[in-house]
Amino acid sequence: MTIVQPPCEPLCKFSDRLFFTTFPHPPPSADILNQSSSEGNIGAPRIRSQPKGGPSATPEDNTPYYYFTIDEQLSYMSFFLDWGPLNIAQVYKTCIYIHELLEDEDLTNHKLVLYSSNDPRRKANAALLMALYVMIVQRRAPWEAFHPIAELEFMPFRDAGRGPSDFNLSIQDCLWGIWKAMQNGLCDMNEFSSDEYEYYEKVENGDWNWITPNFIAFASPVDPLWIKKEKERKEVAERAGTPAPIKSGSSATSLRGKLPTPFANCLDYFEKKNIKAVVRLNTELYDKDLFEERGMKHVEMYFDDGTNPTDEIVRRFIDLSDEIVESGGVVAVHCKAGLGRTGTLIGAYLIWKYGFTAHEAIGFMRILRPGSVVGPQQQYMYLKQLEWVKWAAADEIRKAQAAASLASVPIVAPATPPAETRELEDVPMEIVHIPTRDLPPVTPSKHVIAGTARAREITPPGQPRKTPGAKRMAVDTDSDDNEMDIVPALNVGSPKSPVKRTSRSRLIKAESRGTRITRSAAHQSVRDAGAGLGPVRTGNGANKIPRLAGGPPSGAPVTRARAAAAAAAVKTRRGTVPKLPGTPSRLPTLIPSKRGHANANSLNEVAAATVKVTTTASTKDTWMKDNAPAIVVPGTKSERPGLRPMRRRRSSFSAADVVA
Repeated sequence: MTIVQPPCEPLCKFSDRLFFTTFPHPPPSADILNQSSSEGNIGAPRIRSQPKGGPSATPEDNTPYYYFTIDEQLSYMSFFLDWGPLNIAQVYKTCIYIHELLEDEDLTNHKLVLYSSNDPRRKANAALLMALYVMIVQRRAPWEAFHPIAELEFMPFRDAGRGPSDFNLSIQDCLWGIWKAMQNGLCDMNEFSSDEYEYYEKVENGDWNWITPNFIAFASPVDPLWIKKEKERKEVAERAGTPAPIKSGSSATSLRGKLPTPFANCLDYFEKKNIKAVVRLNTELYDKDLFEERGMKHVEMYFDDGTNPTDEIVRRFIDLSDEIVESGGVVAVHCKAGLGRTGTLIGAYLIWKYGFTAHEAIGFMRILRPGSVVGPQQQYMYLKQLEWVKWAAADEIRKAQAAASLASVPIVAPATPPAETRELEDVPMEIVHIPTRDLPPVTPSKHVIAGTARAREITPPGQPRKTPGAKRMAVDTDSDDNEMDIVPALNVGSPKSPVKRTSRSRLIKAESRGTRITRSAAHQSVRDAGAGLGPVRTGNGANKIPRLAGGPPSGAPVTRARAAAAAAAVKTRRGTVPKLPGTPSRLPTLIPSKRGHANANSLNEVAAATVKVTTTASTKDTWMKDNAPAIVVPGTKSERPGLRPMRRRRSSFSAADVVA
């Protein structure tokens, strides 16, 4: 029985063995695709980088393809209307899964193709997972990881708000967010535990996530018994007409009942993980003394749900967080659901501290805690990001000044040149200032001297012809009788060819008289030389057309290319002189020339030279091997490795938490 493989989009090539493509929804089963590929009933699929008219594979390249998908195993669990990107645990599992397939001995001679449905949501999530694997595991820069899928159109990610989305995130935003986090030591897969992540993100276990090693975002703990007692206490105080007394200490502790399991887990976990401060952004749903009794500072920074914080709140949060982060502590932040207000303030700190953009910060936080930053808070972060960067610059200046004052280091003022000497006979003596000491001479910086010396060593390019007149008028170059349309005499001699033309005769007579010639005659001479009527040689007239570096040598025959370049130089009035072939460029370039067919690692070398890697533990990638049994079902002789079932997320977020 012949198995026909349904058509797929051209493959996006991430490496020699990794590809990505999509099939019409619903996609075929991986078993059908792999069976049809192994039986040789279909040709190799076309790769997107290859021309449409060319063959899909060279005769020597008959490597079979192995297709696999994660559409059913890894899916986004939305809160409301939001979707994507997939969380960090799913990224973690995908990296291990792809690595296991690449290491599988039975697939050594196969090319691996991650495919998905052309449903826009699944397509974008799968493509992002492949790009993240290339960036995290293969150490590719974000622009290289995105390049294979740059020609595809993807549906942007959106928030959990109501109505149409008015703020979109792209795959590039997520890539750059994770990249900046990795460069600043905020996302290390060697320290990540998918089991712990999936356990504590559930509502019944606490509903919190680590955003960075110094921040935890979590939903507000709820103590129903405390809320009931507080309500009764306030009602009694209102009937009595007196302020409600504040209960604290042992008396308040004695009134407590058994805490809910999520709240108890939160207290125990935070005490073990060096949480120094808890910031509450919503109304009171628990007794703050429970945190303070365990040595954690509790701070109130309330603002309404679905709104944006004031500058005073952001400033307080940044100052408090930075003090704790610099000392090695952790800050736990929560609002009602731990998404909107919580993500906004943590994102403000990421922009202030590490230079994230608003899109990068939101993309990074949504991978660590899906649903972060909701509604108008997205535009707020986008509009305030530049102001927060200015805060960071001003704070750095103040820190430097404070450090200098503590170290008693005098601030060195720049030297100024002495006043110019002039006659002082007519100047009254009371306003003449005579310095009491000699001022040191002003010398330029050694860097300026070195840079100036290097600049002088570079041979400047030729300059365009200068016209003595203050103004030149445009004239018709086709008129032979216009005496004002003249150029300096070309270095031409008598032609070797017996062919005679009227314009050439005028050119030779003009040269013999030592006079100037018209532009049209010069054009005709150049055209004759390009047509093979003979070389152009110098005569008595001075050649005022400059010769560029790397151009033809003096007296060399004029080819068609050189004749065209010379004609372009003649037409040039003011501006840049055309660059002849062979003239080296003096502009610095980052990407190597494509004509040299540089190897595939050239961009990696450039990226490695320009980007500083701050973490050394992540280079080992031991997490892919050590945690593979918990993530991937080991392969057998009859079956390939596969992902284990994914735990589904539950959340306290609801439509009621979204302000329209």
